[in-house]
Amino acid sequence: MKFLIAGLGSIGHRHLNMLRDLGQDNIVLYRTHQSTIDDEELAGIPVETDLQAALNLKPDAVIVANPTSLHMDVAIPAAKAGCHILLEKPISDDLSRVDKLRRAAEKSGSRILVGFQFRYHPTLNKARDLINEGALGKVLSFHSHWGEYLPNWHPWEDYRESYAARADLGGGVIGTLTHPIDYLRYILGEVEETASIQGHVSPLELSGVEDVGEIGIKFKSGAIGAVHINYFQRPPDHRLEIVGTKGTFRWNNDDGVLQHYNMPEEFGTWSANPSAPVHTIYELPDDFERNYLFVEQMKHFIEIVEGKAEPRCSLDDGIEVQKLVENIRK
Repeated sequence: MKFLIAGLGSIGHRHLNMLRDLGQDNIVLYRTHQSTIDDEELAGIPVETDLQAALNLKPDAVIVANPTSLHMDVAIPAAKAGCHILLEKPISDDLSRVDKLRRAAEKSGSRILVGFQFRYHPTLNKARDLINEGALGKVLSFHSHWGEYLPNWHPWEDYRESYAARADLGGGVIGTLTHPIDYLRYILGEVEETASIQGHVSPLELSGVEDVGEIGIKFKSGAIGAVHINYFQRPPDHRLEIVGTKGTFRWNNDDGVLQHYNMPEEFGTWSANPSAPVHTIYELPDDFERNYLFVEQMKHFIEIVEGKAEPRCSLDDGIEVQKLVENIRK
């Protein structure tokens, strides 16, 4: 198979290395030479600076990893060409051209996987499976907290020039740290209502974007909770709690452990001598590292290109997240 990678920032570079590690060496690069990657590392890989020229090489698959606001500039022509697409999240900075992408993909048969890699996290998937099996009873509330320090993301680059810090490139914490919104939909279902408070409150030098958001969400199931995201927290912290009638899940991204507190009696019952909850711990494999999520996603994408699998995170899923982002910002 032939792969075209559009964009060689941090995530595009990661995808390049993963394809090589997975034995895929028929790779073409479409780039503008704006990334900080060492050109010597790309020796021997064909490079195109014109998108149509790159598509004329007939790649089977295109990885869209350029800045958010430029995603559709690559994805729509790639879909028209019939290429299968790994489209980095968020899918775009707005929804104005997404229908055009959908129509192009439907006409050509292009299959699109959206890059929400937390859908491949072993213990988040365990939480999802347990909820579907009724382990928590009826889910009542939840809270996801994710704080990161933006200047530490790519210390070799000036954070002020990154897409995450600039409105013109589709940045801002609400549009960039969208993983909790996606994995909560993945675990708990469709959203009914949102409300939010947001702003730029830190000394970070950002260009027209917010650095913090407190987002209230009500799911169609009735569960109510919140997502907190920020660009300024040190040390970083990413955790999730889900509360149901039969107990509680607590998950922390630092160690990947899922803790399940299972109450012996149904919520709403009363006992003079309540028993202690059953505490079950689900741990990650010993060899787990952060790159596992991206590797599993790439393996899945290769299966999609081969026609062996359907996207775990479809274009429709990406569109729903983008709709929520736009509603939250309003």
